Amino acid sequence: MSADEFGIILLVASVVAILSRKLRLPYSVGLVAAGIGLTWLGAPIDLVLTPKLIFAFLLPPLIFEAALQISWRPFRKDLPVTLTLAFFGVLLAAAIVAAGMHTFVGWSWLGSALFGALVAATDPVSVIAAFKETKVDSRLSLLVESESLLNDGAAAVTFAILVSIAQGQELHLDAIVTSFGWMIGGSLVVGAAVAGVVLLAAGRTDDHLVEITLTTIAAFGSFATAEHLNMSGILASLACALVIGNVGWLGSISPTGREHVVSFWEYAAFLANSVVFVLIGGHEAHQGTGLFTLGAALAVAMMLFSRIATVYPLCAMFGGSSLKVDIRYQHVLVWGGLRGALALALALAIPDVIPEKGPIITVAFAVVAFSIFAQGLTMPLLIKKLDLAK
Repeated sequence: MSADEFGIILLVASVVAILSRKLRLPYSVGLVAAGIGLTWLGAPIDLVLTPKLIFAFLLPPLIFEAALQISWRPFRKDLPVTLTLAFFGVLLAAAIVAAGMHTFVGWSWLGSALFGALVAATDPVSVIAAFKETKVDSRLSLLVESESLLNDGAAAVTFAILVSIAQGQELHLDAIVTSFGWMIGGSLVVGAAVAGVVLLAAGRTDDHLVEITLTTIAAFGSFATAEHLNMSGILASLACALVIGNVGWLGSISPTGREHVVSFWEYAAFLANSVVFVLIGGHEAHQGTGLFTLGAALAVAMMLFSRIATVYPLCAMFGGSSLKVDIRYQHVLVWGGLRGALALALALAIPDVIPEKGPIITVAFAVVAFSIFAQGLTMPLLIKKLDLAK
């Protein structure tokens, strides 16, 4: 990215942030709209939205900042609910979307399955950005953000397995189970190990600049290490941030350093959000009429139906326990399951051997556009209607 491009994005992000707060509109929606406008006006932003850009540079700060401020006790209490939604929910949603796209659009089973996997998981970038601006009950916010952070694990490993099949590899049930274990368990171990090393080093200084640097190493290092080992970078960064945010605050990171670390990561997340949503807007503008096809409409319908068919039944499993999820919270989980950069990154990573790759990318952009504009814009209204706003 050139200095001019970065400067334009920073200026746009600042203006959008000011206007969105005055107009009480979601910041992420404003950024996407700005990206569309910049493209139509011919602004000199030639940065290409690629899987490498999203995974290597944009996701780590967003995931790390969100998880850094999650308190372990409430997170652990609701872990059965979030794990059920994140893993069983993703697999069920992916199967529903795949069946729908194969039946109604005519895509091959493999192409339909890949598309189902990439839209099944709610995108942590979009979800966290939306809930940063909406003041709701702490448990609701934790449920939505935790699920969006965790459900990447199931979606990513499912997508990776399908890609392996597309490339001609034969996989059996034991290999699939091993892949799930390696992806999920290994990612958590990597994240915790990196956090442990960083906290040992941080405990030897009270210089807040060094502490910020060490947490930067932790965020990008845990993510990159997990991805290099064919694990989930998001889960590794999540585990790393949870350890640092809950153990590091007990003494390894100085009280003064904590304030600086939190402020730094809030700013880093602001920059990452600005880049990712402006670029999404630019790419949406390039899709043109491809966003308004019958296939795109069916994909949006299947995405919403799959979310309804997973959230309500899975939450009902906890109805008779202390983990019961308020029906109003379930409505928010359904409508708040936004899609964004993660879905686009996976769509762009589909192998060329899949004949529907082009249509899948186009439809994925349509789903993301609907998610950000329709769901993102109406989310504050839904929360107010359900009397959930603080």
